[in-house]
Amino acid sequence: MSGNEKYNFKFYDWEEKLRDKPFLRQPFGDKWEVYTWGEAGVMARKLATGLKSLGLPKGSHIGLMSKNCREWIIADLAIIMSGYVSVPFFPNLKSHEIKNLLEFGDVKALFMGKVEDWDEIKKGISESMPIIAFPHYENNSKIDRGYQWNDFIEKHQPQQENYHPNVDDIWTIIFTSGTTGNPKGVVLNFDINQNTDVMYTRDYNPLCVDFDGNNSFFSYLPMNHIAERIAIEFTTFKHGGVISFTESIDSFVKNLSEVQPSVFFGVPRIYTKFQLGILSKFSQKKLDLLLSIPFISSLIKKKMQRALGLSKAKVVISGAAAMQIAQRNWFRKIGVNITIGYGMTENCAITTQLPGANFSKPGSVGKVQPNVEIKIDEESEEILMRGPYVMLGYYNDPETTNNTIKNGWLHTGDKGKIDSDGHLYITGRVKDTFKTSKGEFIDPAKIEALFGEVEYFGQMCVVGLGVPQPLMLVNISDIGKKLSKEELINELEKKLETVNSEIFNYLRVSTIVICKNEWTPQNEILTPTMKIKRGNVDKMYMSEYNNWHNSSDKIIWE
Repeated sequence: MSGNEKYNFKFYDWEEKLRDKPFLRQPFGDKWEVYTWGEAGVMARKLATGLKSLGLPKGSHIGLMSKNCREWIIADLAIIMSGYVSVPFFPNLKSHEIKNLLEFGDVKALFMGKVEDWDEIKKGISESMPIIAFPHYENNSKIDRGYQWNDFIEKHQPQQENYHPNVDDIWTIIFTSGTTGNPKGVVLNFDINQNTDVMYTRDYNPLCVDFDGNNSFFSYLPMNHIAERIAIEFTTFKHGGVISFTESIDSFVKNLSEVQPSVFFGVPRIYTKFQLGILSKFSQKKLDLLLSIPFISSLIKKKMQRALGLSKAKVVISGAAAMQIAQRNWFRKIGVNITIGYGMTENCAITTQLPGANFSKPGSVGKVQPNVEIKIDEESEEILMRGPYVMLGYYNDPETTNNTIKNGWLHTGDKGKIDSDGHLYITGRVKDTFKTSKGEFIDPAKIEALFGEVEYFGQMCVVGLGVPQPLMLVNISDIGKKLSKEELINELEKKLETVNSEIFNYLRVSTIVICKNEWTPQNEILTPTMKIKRGNVDKMYMSEYNNWHNSSDKIIWE
């Protein structure tokens, strides 16, 4: 690879080819506003000129902090066009978090957009930081600092050059969500991005993209997350189409139903919401009956897929966190086959994939994707991965980089096994293991997997550091909340007895604790991508572990 080799930024091709076709669709109540490829291109080019007018050196880091919206995409385009590096952030960070990340990430200017608590956020941003504020969105904070979007764009002429970065230029620095500690800045260059092109060929096309640009995407997962960035934003840049956004959490179902995208990417929690929405209209018993009648079954499936917004979806994907086998099977019954993807920020979210039509490997995350190698460390059971999608390293953290990439192999931090057919199974996290007071090491994920089909659990976390036996802390799902307290106790006691009868004594869960507060990113029990921060669970509840363990009750309400 030559240092002068250029990144093939295909946006310019589609900007010309689809100039008058829809590109970005933003909802406002019952109305959808549309920017064409040509209109978005002009705005991005003007913005690129504006960014360069700030006098920042080439390669400067430009922050992006906003919920998903059309301006996010246009700002990201402008950052690329002007030769800068994007550093996106979750839009719900606290002031101390954004302060640390801006300083550590060496951010020189910042796009601010749809956020809910600007008064809190701005306390962490230096008064000297150049800010470009997106247009104000209703029910979000007004940004009262910096350049206003429309004014800033209109005072600059559009950049005429179709700027292509070098492939070895840094594309982005993405901070991880921090399930096991402080966020780390993953450094990715344009060569890594370009290598993902092998995911879109006529022979291998897991997203089922249309190469003529007839693609429809729905964007709602955080844009600063690698999966949304690769699967939605850059897939559109590379293969054309239209990106539609959701207005808010409250309008998500309505917006998705109106869009009916050709590709839908979700996380297990979203699919749970879908499932509960259907079960609120049909009991499981009635649904099973209707689906057993051939003619009615077909009509019911089509009606449900339409209501969910998935009637035109060529592929429906779940990622970011593990999906329960029972949930995947449930969706299969209504005609929605969910593809399982496994990856991480450190490898551009590309490791393995299990196609939606494959139900012969329950619990698997599939086989390796093109140019990927995996193996299991014999001692630690850790999954090691190698391929052209692996990060350059962690920003300004050579020690952690060297501990993560060894001899070209990315140490994922996940435990796993590979079957004789080459299918990968995730069995836990290397760092999640804890020791009970008996001196026994516990791998919580293996125990949690035994409870994996309990529909009454919204979230669960096996803990027990320093107590004789493991405990199970749970949030009850909406399905579980429909049961009476007595019914729920009865169901959970039966499941607990069944699981405990199948495992060694030292692994048996002594108590299930139903936590009174929902686990959310706001109380820092979940990451923004809905993964549990086990360390924070311990911090919040550990003082009660012994009391819960010593209780005579098997099921406890906190």
